[in-house]
Amino acid sequence: MSSLQGQQVPPKLILVEQLVDDEARRIVRTERLRLARELHDIVSYGFATIALQAGVATHVAETKPEQAVEALRVIRDASRDVLDEIRAMLGQLREDDDAAEPARGIGRLGALADTTSSAGVRTTVCLTGPSRPLPIAIDLAVYRIVQEALANVLRHSPGAAASVAVVYEKHGLSVSIEDDGNGDPDTLTTQGSGYGIVGMRERATGLGGELEAGTLPGGGFCVQAFLPYRGRQ
Repeated sequence: MSSLQGQQVPPKLILVEQLVDDEARRIVRTERLRLARELHDIVSYGFATIALQAGVATHVAETKPEQAVEALRVIRDASRDVLDEIRAMLGQLREDDDAAEPARGIGRLGALADTTSSAGVRTTVCLTGPSRPLPIAIDLAVYRIVQEALANVLRHSPGAAASVAVVYEKHGLSVSIEDDGNGDPDTLTTQGSGYGIVGMRERATGLGGELEAGTLPGGGFCVQAFLPYRGRQ
């Protein structure tokens, strides 16, 4: 039986083993970052919606019971969505073939806008330009960027109006989310974790794109992103 014990390991073998270890660590770090970003986006939007509507239900329970019931319905639906997505993520971690990830992409922006509108931020979506098939990573990134931007509006400017614009340009997708800043500061939910804009920018730059966010001259806030179809060349 052969053994390397007591023998000098060739330098090339040491180098290869080190490269394999470094690549394994890089893959683990990348996957941890992806999972952390996904979990943040799922929980951030869901609980911003729940917190806002819980406040509404508490405020109007005695004087406007029908409005309180509607708020509770929104809380129920948002809770189910969060649980479905977390279950899907846990299923992927367990390598459960039956735990398919819920479809999230540009095609679901209308439903996302409906949920956000029901939660208290009137939201519209406009898609322009000739649509085309997109890589799954870009399709999901657009959804998550819009979702997190709207979560920020729910937290910081509930009662405002928001608009989402997605433009199919020649070389990539232009995405913008704006709110008018006319929310009610007395109904603010939480200040958030501070990772929202960072996570959105990481999604964009990870696909070779870019993202900027800031206040608008007339009030309100804007998030703008550009995602190239083919990434950096």
